[in-house]
Amino acid sequence: MKKLRLSLIVLFLIAPYVMAQPGDAIVGKYHLPNYLDIEIFESDGKYLGKIIGLDGFNDGQKKDIYNPDKSNQEELLLGKIIIDDLEFEASKNQWVNGRMYGPEKGLIFNLKITAVSPDEIKVVASKYLFWKTLSWEKI
Repeated sequence: MKKLRLSLIVLFLIAPYVMAQPGDAIVGKYHLPNYLDIEIFESDGKYLGKIIGLDGFNDGQKKDIYNPDKSNQEELLLGKIIIDDLEFEASKNQWVNGRMYGPEKGLIFNLKITAVSPDEIKVVASKYLFWKTLSWEKI
């Protein structure tokens, strides 16, 4: 009887980790090379990212001053959703079809996440024919 109770307790403790969807592997907080801190989360089957920290970003930029829509240039960057539409593609084990807004230039890039490790994720950002692979550090 004690073994059964112990087994049930262990099962309930590890079940959330075992049952987590593979797509949720990117959920968490990251430090980007441009000194933004973001949080990636799931919403309605897609993955989004919002700014949660600006320490050292673009010489102290706090507002969306480079937004091409002048009516949005006074918006604060903290809390702004800058990643949207990322979808997990199980056959490739990648997150694809995403878009990312770069507030340091006011540009939108295509976004794909190609690899996840406990310490970082590998991200490919592209615009037209140009692309760049970056590592985002998990915090």
